[in-house]
Order: sequence, then structure tokens, then C-alpha cells
Amino acid sequence: MAGPSLRPHVHWAQRHRELFLRVDLSDVRNPDITITDNVLHFRAQGHGAKGDNIYEFEIEFLEPVEPKPVCRMTQRQLNITVQKKESNWWERLTKQEKRPLFLAPDFDRWLDESDAEMELKEKEEEKINKMKIESRVPKDPFKHLKKGYLIMYNLVQFLGFSWIFVNMTVRLFILGKGNMEIHLFSKTVGFLCLTDSFYDTFHTISDMMYFCQTLALMEIMNSLIGLVKSPLIPSIVQVIFGRNFVLFVILGTLEEMQSKPVVFFIFYFWSIIELFRYPYYMLSCIGIEWKPLTWLRYTAWIPLYPLGGLAEAVCIVQSIPIFSETGKFSLGLPNPLNVTIQFPFVLQIYLIALFLGVFVNFRYLYKQRKQHLGPKKRKMK
Repeated sequence: MAGPSLRPHVHWAQRHRELFLRVDLSDVRNPDITITDNVLHFRAQGHGAKGDNIYEFEIEFLEPVEPKPVCRMTQRQLNITVQKKESNWWERLTKQEKRPLFLAPDFDRWLDESDAEMELKEKEEEKINKMKIESRVPKDPFKHLKKGYLIMYNLVQFLGFSWIFVNMTVRLFILGKGNMEIHLFSKTVGFLCLTDSFYDTFHTISDMMYFCQTLALMEIMNSLIGLVKSPLIPSIVQVIFGRNFVLFVILGTLEEMQSKPVVFFIFYFWSIIELFRYPYYMLSCIGIEWKPLTWLRYTAWIPLYPLGGLAEAVCIVQSIPIFSETGKFSLGLPNPLNVTIQFPFVLQIYLIALFLGVFVNFRYLYKQRKQHLGPKKRKMK
């Protein structure tokens, strides 16, 4: 059982508008702090000079104060901030002239009146300078409209790629379960059925993927008009000469490629990456940073980008014989030598550029990861 109530050691300091009380109690439990008729009532259980006990005290302030104190507890002490009703300097804390024995100045926060006035003046000057700087910056009347557009864009893209990811995952689980039973019967038949389970990926997912990747062209426009800070050239390379080239030129024009299992892996890797990217940007628009999402945004790409690039390369390699046979997109130039630009040759050059692009993008994302997740640099004094 707790012993009789005791008074803790209390240290105080003041500013023109505030009073600071530091109660020397650790492991405070059940604090009851109120201000009634200009008297602060304190009662709490904690560990103080007399061990673990119930401690209480009352302070009748010299002048009127606001009735709602602000309290902040730490493991070692309890801090109370009380607002004065009028901004002025008190000659003492309590109404009684003789200072209570449990009350002492808080020399860590103590300032003389002249020092406090200087501090107040510095704060006012800082506030005025901040207002001047803000007044010089022209206000954007379309700021909220732009923010709303970016939120909606990222939300729509997130929902679209989420649909793709969930749809493909469910199909993989359902079809994969059936294929495992066949696999027990025959390894060869199981492999063929596993391949066959991917053949309709393009026909099932392509409409939504077309929509999302067409909408992704807006990222170029957003960078071009300055809505986002991302550089323009990487956006063009990634959107137009990256995914959209594979989707619209390779897969969209060759029916033979649409039934290849590699389509499944391309779409799957693309969707997983965007599950973290678009929500991160959407929350950034409203000034919210969720640390687990930030970590995923700048970490998930480490395995997914190389795997996605490898899947795109396999897709291009598989398409080269088909383009060679059909002659699609090959151009014959009217000249004496009758030179023809073979599209398969263009694809071979594109393969080299693809791996170089993955390498450059890898370096860029690695720098971003260090910037957002790396150790903060300590300021040199």
C-alpha cells in the first residue's frame, strides 16, 4: 500500500506568455492536474525523493492564468506548461510572498526579464521575416486543383495496377493448384499445363494494362509543365521507349507473342512495382510519409527492376524470329543499293539499349534510396 501523500520537488521558469513547471517524479502514473480559481492542483503516483508514493501539491498563481494546462510526461519527469492570460513579467510565481519549500527556480530554463524580452523580440523578428518571405512568393491560385489532380491520377493508377495484380495472383493460385495435381501425374504434362495456364494472360489483362500505360503518358505532361519535380527525359525514356514499346509494338501487334508465358511475368512485375510507387506519390501530395511504404518504394525495385528488364528482354528475343518471318515494320528505302532497314536489327540494338537503361535507372534509383533511407548527415559545427 502507498504511504501518505508527499510533495515532490517542483522547478519553475517563465516567459512573457508562459509558465514552465518541472515535477521531479519518474514513472508517473494516474496524474490528475487541474486549474481551478487560479490554483493548480496536482496529484499523481510516481517515484520521487521519498520513493514510490502518491505526491500532491497546490500552487496559487500570482496573476490569472488559462485553466487548461499542457502536460508532457517522460520516464524521468513531468512537464507542465501554463499560459498566462496577459503577457507580462511576474515578480514571483505564487500569490503568497514566501516561496514554498518544494518550489525552486529551473535554472536550465531560467531567463531574466531582459533576456526574455530579447528572446521574444527575436521570435517576433523571425515571424515577421517569415511573413515577408512568404509574401514575396507568388501564390498559385490553382495549387489545390493541381494537388487534387495528382492525387486522383495516382489513385486511379494504383487501383488499376491493383486490379491487375489481384487478378493475376488469383488466377495463378487457382490454375497453379490444378496444375500441381497434373504435375504429380507427369512432369512433362505438368510443365505443358503450367505453360498453358499463362496463355490467356494477355487477353484477360491487356485492356486494363493498355488503360494504365496510356494514362502513364500523363507523367510526361506532368513533368513537362512542372507539376512534378521528376526530370523529363527519364520519364520519356521509361514510359514511351520502355513499357509502351513492349506493350504496344511487340505484344500489341504480334498475336503469336500474346500467348507466350513471358507475358505473365512482364505484367506481374510491372504491377508489383506500381503497388508501392503510386500510393507513395499519392500520400506525398498531401504531405504524409508512411515509413514502411517509403521503405518498400525505395527497396522493392532492387529485385523487381532487373527481373522486369529480363522478362522484357526475353519477350524481345522471342519476337525477333517472328518479325524476321513476317517482315513487319521493316522499311525498304528507294535507293540504288536497295537497302532495307530490318526491324529485327532495330530490336537487337534496342536490347543493348534496354540493358543500358536498366543500369542507368538502377544507379538513379540507388541514389534516391540513399537520399530517402540513408543515414542523415550530421551537421558540422
